Amino acid sequence: MIGKLEEIERRFEGIEQDFNDPTLVTNPKEMQRLGKLRAELEPIVGAFRDYKRASAELHDAEELLADPEMRELAQAEIEPLKAKIASLDETLKRMLVPKDPQDDKPVIIEIRPAAGGDEAALFANELFRMYMRYAERKKWRSEVIDHEESGIGGLDKVVFKIDAVGAYSQLKHESGVHRVQRVPATESAGRIHTSTATVAVLPEAEEVDVAIDPKDLEISTFCSSSAGGQHMQKNETAIRIIHKPSGIVVTCQDERSQQQNKLKAMEVLRSKVYQAEQERLAAERSGLRKGQVGTGDRSEKIRTYNFPQSRITDHRIGFQEHNLITFMDGDIQSMLDALSQDDQAKRLAEHFESDAA
Repeated sequence: MIGKLEEIERRFEGIEQDFNDPTLVTNPKEMQRLGKLRAELEPIVGAFRDYKRASAELHDAEELLADPEMRELAQAEIEPLKAKIASLDETLKRMLVPKDPQDDKPVIIEIRPAAGGDEAALFANELFRMYMRYAERKKWRSEVIDHEESGIGGLDKVVFKIDAVGAYSQLKHESGVHRVQRVPATESAGRIHTSTATVAVLPEAEEVDVAIDPKDLEISTFCSSSAGGQHMQKNETAIRIIHKPSGIVVTCQDERSQQQNKLKAMEVLRSKVYQAEQERLAAERSGLRKGQVGTGDRSEKIRTYNFPQSRITDHRIGFQEHNLITFMDGDIQSMLDALSQDDQAKRLAEHFESDAA
């Protein structure tokens, strides 16, 4: 680890020298590139220099133990310095783990009911509201791309975008099967039912991230079935796009104009094609493909929302909350933090295991 840190420090010092070159101001793109790189490396270099200073101070203090007159003073300094070095060591390890390049991206989220009929559709609508309320709490901008209601106030499908830097880093672990256990309003005998909904979280892909040939697209229009007034019901403003090589189908019908719906549908399509390509590459590396949401079967759940006991359990990390009402109102940050910490710990272990190998 020390060797890597020394290399980073040398690179940082080289960038600092480049910034002193007066000709740099004539090359704005290079100046921007170096500025971004310096901003990324500066926290690591700062922590490493603190680590080296603390290590030098510890070495000096331990040498003073041989001096009877200075021993007591040295002993008082040693333990705090050891604690500081240990803390900086953990900080530096976390900093060295490669960052997910998608973390800063906005997200596109798709929610669908799975097992459980009408109750699953109602639960899908509640999950949609939960994420929208979370975005509101964060003061993040959100917009609905496709919204298909069921006849009982539930959802057949919803696709929406949360447009904020870092949204993917916060919400990427929400992909999977979400299970609800409760007594439905239509249940006269008071029996608890179990239903599921699937959530897929995709990093928004820009045109530079994925190339889509217009020849590979089959685009059709249809009359919108969502709310929005007579204009939307009488005109074919809704868009359906099929990406023929992958078979991916996206629709958008929430905007009043065909062009707006097409633009939004292309946003979703790019993200889905990009995600499929990333999963394919990951499958080639690991030899195993894992879809984001599975089949939606109850046994595949990543999280259970138990209404009678006001308990939420994430089965991947064993984390529990007992504030279901506020959780469903978007107060989900502690769950997201626990998932991020678990993911970081796993990536940290994998990173240093691969280095050791």
